[in-house]
Amino acid sequence: MPMFVYAARNAAGRPMKGTQEATSAPALVNTLRERGLLVVDVRPAEGPAPTVGDLLVLLHPGHWLPPRSVDIELSLLQMAVMLRSGLTLLTTLKTIAEYARRRAMRRVWDEVAEQIQRGASLADAMSAHRCFSHMVVQLVRVGEQTGTLEQVVTRASEGLERRRLLRTQLVTALFYPAVVVVAAIGVAIFIVVGVIPKLQVFLAALGRKLPPLTQALVDVADFFQVYGLTILIAIFALIATLIAVYLWPPGRLFLDRYMLRIPLFGGLLRLAATVQFAHGLAVLLQSGITLVEGLRTLEALYGNRWVAGRVVAARAAVLRGGALAPPLEFPGVFMPMLSRMVAVGESAGTLDEVLREVAKFHEKQLQGTIRLFSVIIEPVIIVVVGGIVGFVYIAFFMALFSAAGGAR
Repeated sequence: MPMFVYAARNAAGRPMKGTQEATSAPALVNTLRERGLLVVDVRPAEGPAPTVGDLLVLLHPGHWLPPRSVDIELSLLQMAVMLRSGLTLLTTLKTIAEYARRRAMRRVWDEVAEQIQRGASLADAMSAHRCFSHMVVQLVRVGEQTGTLEQVVTRASEGLERRRLLRTQLVTALFYPAVVVVAAIGVAIFIVVGVIPKLQVFLAALGRKLPPLTQALVDVADFFQVYGLTILIAIFALIATLIAVYLWPPGRLFLDRYMLRIPLFGGLLRLAATVQFAHGLAVLLQSGITLVEGLRTLEALYGNRWVAGRVVAARAAVLRGGALAPPLEFPGVFMPMLSRMVAVGESAGTLDEVLREVAKFHEKQLQGTIRLFSVIIEPVIIVVVGGIVGFVYIAFFMALFSAAGGAR
């Protein structure tokens, strides 16, 4: 509620000043009159003057960026801790908003608190914001209905943390090779375009020809200078075509399916999809969500449309009265162990426990595959890039030796 500054007089005529929260200025006037005060003035309280530190925070780009997954994860963890400590929900939300690192995150929690004050549930208030995934909203709704909100919020935070760590491992494994390739290509282009042509002019002035290796490099440079614009246009056209195909639903389905078949990289994607399915469904079932609703929630979590389609097929099979395991056996999507263990869990009535163990097993496999990917890709990158850069350097120094011989 907004804060107001008031000036009034008591029954003895003595002036009184103060600040108080109220829904509006007239409401505060009525409250003060009920206390026997003669209201002289009521106006909104002015906030403190901004300091240099406040201005620097406002100028920081991160202050205005939308909420990240890690911000949601941290907020949910704080919510679980404060609810477990006995704080009320509104107090918890206001505290989270007050200490949020991003302005957008603070605004989200303020709006959630305002919706709750108007009578909405926490899950409904959170569902109005796209930063909260469908899985988080579903868990919160179940937690509200069963009175275990702090427990399901903790599970939601742990699920977001698990996804963030897996994504970080994948990005880290690909980041180093990408940087090395870009740096090597940049150095090679600089030598071919900026240095070799100058040596060519110098050697031509001395009446000497370039060494064969250097001449081959120069021919390559000339080719790119003549057809470079055409090549760039073709590359941009190819990228635009791929984007258009990806935005076309059948095209995206084809590309998503093809990505799962790429050697090694496709295996990483399949392992990640299996971990996400097993862990997500285990958390949902353990929190009291039905199998059909849990599969519906998981469907919205997959960015890969082909994998999401298999989850849809599994939900349809369950709705028809069938088992969950057979649709998961479709080749090239999930790891084979998933369907077999799901069949065991369905027959034993311990599906959530079995899925949790499957998630742990495949998560270890995924981490090992990422390490193997890094071990394999780094030597390959070093050999390929080293060969390219070595060829350019040898050609460069041969040109230098030829120039030195001509100078003598």
